[in-house]
Amino acid sequence: MTGTGTAAWRRVGRFSSGAALAVGVLAALLVLAPALIGWERYAIVSGSMTGTYDEGTLVLAEVVPVAELKVGDVITYEPPADDHLITHRISWIGGDGGGRRLFRTKGDANPVADPWTFRLDQPEQARARAGVPYVGYALTALGRRDVRMAVIALPALLIAVFTLGRLWQRLGTEARRLEGLA
Repeated sequence: MTGTGTAAWRRVGRFSSGAALAVGVLAALLVLAPALIGWERYAIVSGSMTGTYDEGTLVLAEVVPVAELKVGDVITYEPPADDHLITHRISWIGGDGGGRRLFRTKGDANPVADPWTFRLDQPEQARARAGVPYVGYALTALGRRDVRMAVIALPALLIAVFTLGRLWQRLGTEARRLEGLA
């Protein structure tokens, strides 16, 4: 390999390593940093909030006392008789006659409010504060074992390939040096 080719491969290796590091740091910041300040993260997986939080958006939510919630707030909760979380806007707050608050929500893209009312039994609730478009797809993908393994294996493979290439280059240089001595 010529000196120019070697320098080009070094630049490619440095750029690839730097880009991988930057992507990893950004992903870690988006996923881990909110947790450090007590925020929760949710990925939007449907179109019911399109216009506010499109499908694939990573929603960052602060945890607030239920008493602070008001009509217009966007919350992520588990609806009655369901086993998955949804993120919808509070469209109505009323009482159950026993002094407890009842809530009704609606997806911003839905024509009507959700058909159920519900109570929030915990003292605190996640309320949406911000959304990062498309990052929710990455969070959802990382929920899959095969994707997590690829995220770990690909950088390791790149490191191994560039290290072996560098070693091969050094062995060739050393072999040529030894041939010159003989």
